[in-house]
Amino acid sequence: MAKQAKNISIREFKSFLVFHGLKHIRTSNGHEIWSGKDLLRPVIFQNHIDPVPLFIIKNNLRTMNLTLKDLRNYLEIMK
Repeated sequence: MAKQAKNISIREFKSFLVFHGLKHIRTSNGHEIWSGKDLLRPVIFQNHIDPVPLFIIKNNLRTMNLTLKDLRNYLEIMK
């Protein structure tokens, strides 16, 4: 069974972002900003809250035009 989305560590989330072609742009005031060529907005999350809260994951997945199922599939593959 895949890992629950609510227990995603920062390390796993960053790995997911890199897998989908995003690049770390900068860190500003405790927030990491990531961007990709097809995104209208950057992906932003706090780098001092581990695990990443579910609402942050959902908002960033929406920005990337992905679903929780995509994230769960990735985590299952990486397991």
